[in-house]
Amino acid sequence: MLADQDQDDKIYTSAAGVGNHQDEKDIDIVATYTDTSGVVRLGTVKSKDLSASWYWEDPINERQDQLKSSQRLEDSSQSRVRLGEFDKSSLVELRSRDSVTQNPQMSPLNPVKLQRRASRQERKDLRTAELLREDKENDSQVQAAAIERSKELDTTAKGRYSIWRREHENPNSDDTLKLMRDQIIMAKAYASIARAKNETYLYKSLINHFRENRRAIGEANTDSELHSSALARAKAMGNILSKAKDKLYDSINVARKLRAMVQSTENTVDALKKQSAFLIQLAAKTVPKPLNCLPLVLTTDYFLQGRQKRVVLNKKLLEDPSLYHYAIFSDNVLATSVVINSTMLHASEPEKHVFHIVTDKLSFAAMKMWFLVNSPAKVTIQVENIDDFKWLNSSYCSVLRQLESARMKEYYFKASHPSTLSDGFENLKYRNPKYLSMLNHLRFYLPEVYPKLEKILFLDDDIVVQKDLTPLWSLDMQGMVNAAVETCKESFHRFDKYLNFSHPKISENFDPNACGWAFGMNMFDLKEWRKRNMTGIYHYWQDMNEDRTLWKLGSLPPGLITFYNLTYPLDRSWHVLGLGYDPQLNQTEIDNAAVVHYNGNYKPWLELAIAKYKSYWSRYVMPDNPYLQLCHISQ
Repeated sequence: MLADQDQDDKIYTSAAGVGNHQDEKDIDIVATYTDTSGVVRLGTVKSKDLSASWYWEDPINERQDQLKSSQRLEDSSQSRVRLGEFDKSSLVELRSRDSVTQNPQMSPLNPVKLQRRASRQERKDLRTAELLREDKENDSQVQAAAIERSKELDTTAKGRYSIWRREHENPNSDDTLKLMRDQIIMAKAYASIARAKNETYLYKSLINHFRENRRAIGEANTDSELHSSALARAKAMGNILSKAKDKLYDSINVARKLRAMVQSTENTVDALKKQSAFLIQLAAKTVPKPLNCLPLVLTTDYFLQGRQKRVVLNKKLLEDPSLYHYAIFSDNVLATSVVINSTMLHASEPEKHVFHIVTDKLSFAAMKMWFLVNSPAKVTIQVENIDDFKWLNSSYCSVLRQLESARMKEYYFKASHPSTLSDGFENLKYRNPKYLSMLNHLRFYLPEVYPKLEKILFLDDDIVVQKDLTPLWSLDMQGMVNAAVETCKESFHRFDKYLNFSHPKISENFDPNACGWAFGMNMFDLKEWRKRNMTGIYHYWQDMNEDRTLWKLGSLPPGLITFYNLTYPLDRSWHVLGLGYDPQLNQTEIDNAAVVHYNGNYKPWLELAIAKYKSYWSRYVMPDNPYLQLCHISQ
């Protein structure tokens, strides 16, 4: 136990050091302890020899705590101080941590410890702030990554799906249906073998069960759609197949019969594919009765009303290079009207927009009449007949000369030519009549058709405009002739898809991996075109392809060749393609596009049109127009 020489003397054990005591006296401190043999011993030490970690404590108020502390000090001292060997250093090494723990409220803190505590708190605050900052940064990174992943996520619904349909309650919901179809295949195989072996009864049984199962299946695609008797018939079929297997099974004969059935099925599927492709092409190119009615009525009115003598256009507007000029080459009156209506609805300053329409002799009067009575306000529309371009003849135009050649006529019109179905569906589209029309190739003669213009925007008749297109005229094309949206995605729609790279003339001059682009919305710099003689380049390659060995028919392959390395890529949002063949396009891309293009067979004015895309086109058709009502055209 620690004690002083007088009861009034005090021992302090606070964080304030002994030397900081207000009296600053050197006090003799007596330590009483018991050695290992049980003998009580005394030791003395001066207070000035104590370290700064010792503190003073009131012995009167804290007597109880002193007793406890002294007991712990005694126990600690016994291990280090022997009888007669107690010295100052032993006492100095004794700490008062226990006293601080037992009575922290009564003790003033040492400045050193205060500073350490403040430093620890400061480090803790800094570390906490750093952890919070890192946590916020991690949250921001996770959110950014999630946003990027969501942009790449294809949200397009593929096929038909409903969580309420019974087929989605069970992943094996078509097990019975599959079993019955397999049984039908085996029944046909065994029936053929039974007939060959004169097993008449077994043959008839197999044929009867085969027919019953076919009727039970009907048009079902899931078990829930099967007839209620289907399961019983499947069991009955299983029994007869078991009998047939016991009596007729011969692995060689069964395998031979199944191979023959597979071969026959493949031939049937191939023939159906060709027939389907032919019928799709036929339906796509056959003009529906209402659309055939429209040009007939318009042509009749055009001549009956003598409209051909009343049309006078301002030639200065048609040749003013400061205006916005569009070129549309089409024989479809309704489609052309949708292009112009949609363009003008979104255009600023409509009086500055000039549309140049070129059509053929058959559609000229109808096209002229339509825009005489249905022209949008303030806009200038010129309608021309391609037959009036006397300079466009076979001596100047390569493709026209080829179309008039005996070889081409034989390819298209020769009666002894193999039927289109036997040629396969891959070549059917190249026999499309549009490839025989000069309207499809007139785009390569734009500088000749419009000699006074410097820039012109070419539009196909199967597009719809959804935004103002005037910014395209201020586009810096960086010396390129053609501005278009590229269509290559990964390995698709590159040059090797359109050109024959087995021909040395193609492989030596072009890169098979070069990115393709699309006709439909193209800005042409006619000044640069004339400077580079692009029409001459087109003629050169068209002459080289007279035997159709460099590419098949069409205007895109010669376009890719003619404007090779001279096409400026536009942002994809300017021109979204595929609405005429792809039902899985991204809906957001369609809604945000400046132009949507119904390239493909499923044109929006046909019954073949993809239903969910049709509204983008039909909203620009005028249902209250008397000509459309007369021909029962309702889109």
